[in-house]
Amino acid sequence: MQASGVAPLMVVRDVARSVMFYRRLGFRPSVEWSTYAKLANGTGILHLAAQGDPPPDRPDVALMAPDDTANAVVAAIVVQVPDCRRACTDLIAAGVELLTEPVEPEWGGEVRAFLRDPDGHLVEINEALA
Repeated sequence: MQASGVAPLMVVRDVARSVMFYRRLGFRPSVEWSTYAKLANGTGILHLAAQGDPPPDRPDVALMAPDDTANAVVAAIVVQVPDCRRACTDLIAAGVELLTEPVEPEWGGEVRAFLRDPDGHLVEINEALA
């Protein structure tokens, strides 16, 4: 098998609510139904699927959104940006709440900030430093 790319799938409780959230991160829907959406941002694709019972093509595998009470990460995406601080300023202006201000970790090489989507999935806004 030769893969042509990787596109994460996030399980969410409310597809429409999540589409609105990810629009603020620069994603635009290319397919949108009540139980599924395919979003693109010019560099990547993100699939959003409603939680539910297993269909015939994946028996015994139910889709479940994260537990509201969990502080653990069950799924995360990293959104690469050219300027993390600017991107975060834009996100805050759009009403997105960050977990912390953008920081350069002690190991260097990047500036990053984190937020959670409406279902608790961790989202990292990341700027790779040259």
